[in-house]
Amino acid sequence: MRYPRIMIAAPKSGSGKTTVVCGLLSALQKAGKHPCSFKCGPDYIDPMYHRNILKIPSGNLDTFFTDDQTTLRLFTEEYEGDVAVIEGVMGLYDGVGGIEPMGSSYDLAHKLDCPIILVIDAKGAGKSLLAQIKGFLDYDENDLIKAVILNKTSVEFGKILKPLIEKELGIKCLGTMPNASSLSLPERHLGLFLPDEIKDLQMRQEKLADLFAEHISLLECLKIAESAKEINTRKINLEEKSSKEKNGEFFHQSGNQTLKLGVARDEAFCFYYKENITLLEEAGVELVEFSPLRDETLPKNLSGLLLGGGYPENYLEELSNNHSMKDSIRKALNKGMPILAECGGFLYLLDEIEDQHQKAYPMVGAMEGRAFWNGKLTRFGYVTIQDKEGMEIKGHEFHYYETNHNGEACSATKPTGRKSWRCMHKINGGMIGFPHLYYPSNPEFVTRFVEAMKAYEKQ
Repeated sequence: MRYPRIMIAAPKSGSGKTTVVCGLLSALQKAGKHPCSFKCGPDYIDPMYHRNILKIPSGNLDTFFTDDQTTLRLFTEEYEGDVAVIEGVMGLYDGVGGIEPMGSSYDLAHKLDCPIILVIDAKGAGKSLLAQIKGFLDYDENDLIKAVILNKTSVEFGKILKPLIEKELGIKCLGTMPNASSLSLPERHLGLFLPDEIKDLQMRQEKLADLFAEHISLLECLKIAESAKEINTRKINLEEKSSKEKNGEFFHQSGNQTLKLGVARDEAFCFYYKENITLLEEAGVELVEFSPLRDETLPKNLSGLLLGGGYPENYLEELSNNHSMKDSIRKALNKGMPILAECGGFLYLLDEIEDQHQKAYPMVGAMEGRAFWNGKLTRFGYVTIQDKEGMEIKGHEFHYYETNHNGEACSATKPTGRKSWRCMHKINGGMIGFPHLYYPSNPEFVTRFVEAMKAYEKQ
């Protein structure tokens, strides 16, 4: 099948990839197209802009997390509509450790055989940009870079550079996004603000779409996407069928019992991979959302809990004052309910969290320990998690908070193998700790958790 697709990448972070992607997706919608989107790498926030504002399906793909065949299967399985836009991460060639191909935008584009449009931050530069672009083309061993978009400069100057780029470098220059700083998405220590936190986001998005349609050739973008080679889905479909049959067999063995999993979802807890949710649902789990900020108690008849990451540090007073919810969660865990909790969800379960001014706020108290602001990235990047039974699953860490009770149930190892440390807590058959886990890197992780939910129901 054809699967028209393009990747929007850049030489470095801060070049404007997300702005261009949001503009492109909006412009495609206005032109009557039905795009879907993906984010390269471990990122929760960029896909939120695609889903929450544009109502576009969006997932995460990462060549560190999954092997080639699984990556292709996830892409084809999640593909919807008539064109896919993949947003790159960091600089095009920046992978594991900043220097390895694995995990880079380019590695993903190569595995998907996906054409690349390079977004160039042209602010404060002229013909020197050609040398930069040429360097990226020289590194492009698979001839994937098909065009560039100039960003953060004037449209007039972009028109001067366009013929030079096309004549001297032999690739398309699709146009120039004008330097519209007022439309840029605001950032903080963990990345972009969440979509719901930006009051005028819809207005910004509409203006971005208009700017893109006015100054960038949407037709050329579509031509590049449609030039992507066909993907042989025969082998992929066989693997997908085998995986779903296994999940179906597992669900059948559970006696067709519906297992309800409470999923925390509000402004404080909202970091979830689409692929993780899908695996849970395929294993026969019904997801029941609740808000630790606003709901008084947990939903009824739950067999397990999932507390994702997010920004609990921005809502410490509200979380602390919701005593009935904290009591409800603590009682559930004391009764043996299995739980998965990552990063912010992990901190919420501790005795207390200190804010940046060392003021302490009591939390659930289901686990001994306190969390405190460290003032810098405490741990950052990819990790492989291994428990004492030898089960491995991949994930990443990205947090400014630290705790005096990190856990000892597992080991975390950096991809280079040069650094490792103890981490994670195992409670009631679940896993709790800082790492954000990507379940498709080892679906057995979900199978084990669902078994723990079944065991809880039999108590």
